[in-house]
This record gives sequence, structure tokens and C-alpha cells, in this order.
Amino acid sequence: MSPAPVVFSAVPTLFGPDGELDPGANRALYKLVADQLDGLLVAGTTGEFPALDDAERLSLIELALAEAGPERVIAHIGAPDARHASRLARAAVALGATRIAAITPYYLPARPDELTAHYLAIREAAPGPEFYAYIFPERTSVPVPPTVFARVADAAGLAGAKLSGSAAAELDGYLAAAPGLRFYSGDDADPAATMRAGGAGVISGRSSAYPEVYATLRKGTSGPAAKQRLDRIVALGSSVGRLKYALALRGFGGGTARMTVDPPDEATAAAIAAIVAAL
Repeated sequence: MSPAPVVFSAVPTLFGPDGELDPGANRALYKLVADQLDGLLVAGTTGEFPALDDAERLSLIELALAEAGPERVIAHIGAPDARHASRLARAAVALGATRIAAITPYYLPARPDELTAHYLAIREAAPGPEFYAYIFPERTSVPVPPTVFARVADAAGLAGAKLSGSAAAELDGYLAAAPGLRFYSGDDADPAATMRAGGAGVISGRSSAYPEVYATLRKGTSGPAAKQRLDRIVALGSSVGRLKYALALRGFGGGTARMTVDPPDEATAAAIAAIVAAL
């Protein structure tokens, strides 16, 4: 038997109608997810991290630590430059974070030696926590082939990586290049397949809006009906706008986003409403 899926939720950041953080809504969402899944990744891509200032990111990390505990929170402290990411890493550790992740540098290209220097600087600023790279070539324009990652991980003492976009399709290559490290996939369409391939689990945006479905999968009690529900959710897409629409229907925030997102069209909104009503 393959191990039951490990599911961390990449939680959205919830804002009030004025676009400001809604601490109560975020706290309630963190509690919902923490009660059902293995943990949270806070202030990542789904959390609209580029639109958050440092104080907001740290306040979200603090809320998550209070609701889920340090072993079940991965605090995303990534930034385009190592100086900024290092500052966030030190502050997150001071709040009690024991697991951190940092997206690769983005916007400008990065050579392998620059990637190594980037992650090494963050590690030197925060030597204690479990540290993951976050690789998402489509969002950063910085591909990190498995062999390059292995060298970076060895230099910076990384525990593994979150693989999103096209990087998730290379899971086998990363496992072969860096045996013994933990790789979480951002592809949450089939968590069991990730586990069978040797992944550590998934870090899932969809699970933030539909944690009950993913909880069934991770408990190993799922059957054909649960798989059908997951397939219906996957077919809806995983844009921030669609996840926030589902969460608003559930009473978590009003669906406001700071970044440009993909809100559902009328047919998709109706499909989301039907799934939410059945939870």
C-alpha cells in the first residue's frame, strides 16, 4: 500500500472590503485547515505574497503559528533579493517558526552560483529552521534543474523543495538528484500519485477552500465518490480568485484580492457553489 497523502494547504490571504488584512477571517481559515490537514504554507503564491508588506506577512505567520503550532506551519519568507528574504527569515524565526520556505529570486535571471549565494545568505541569517526552496519557473522565470538544485541544497543545507508548475512534473528527477531530501508537489490533482512517486506530500491551494475533500484522501478512507469529488474540484481550476470565491461562500472573507486574479465566470461560479453546498 502507498502511504496516505500528506497535505499542507497553501492558504490564501483574506482581506476586508477595503483591501486591508482581515485578521479574524485569516485566523478562522487557519483553524479550519489545521483541524483537518497536516499543516499550512503561509504567504506563498496563493497568499498573494508580492502584495503584502513585511509587517503583514509576519502577522499572518504569527496567526498561523498560534493556530497550528510551529511544526505544522511553513512560513514563506521569499523575496527577489537575499537581503529582504534574510530579514524576513530572522523575523519569522523570532516569532517561533521552525520551518521556512523561500521562492527563488525572480524577475531577473539567476545563474546557478547566484542561486547558491541567495539561499546560503538566507541560511546564514536563519541557521536553525528547516529550510525549503520554492521552485516555480512559470512565475519567476528562473528554472532550477534537478542537478542545480542538488548543488544549491548541499551548499545551503536545504531540507528539500516545493515544486510547482513545470517543476512538479520533474519530481522523479529531483528525487534522483537529491536523495533523502523532501519534495512537496504543488500539483494537488492526485496526492496519492505524488506519494507513490516518492514525494513527501503536496502543498495544495485547492485544499484551502475544500479541506474536507483532501482530509478524506489523507486519512486513507477515500473511495470512488471522494475521487469524483476531487476530480470535480480540479476541473474548476485553482486560481486565487476561484478559491476566494469558494471561501466567501463558506463565510471566510468577502473574496477581495489585491492582485489581479481570475474570478469565476457564471457557469464556474455555479459549479463552485454546488460543491460548497455539498460539503
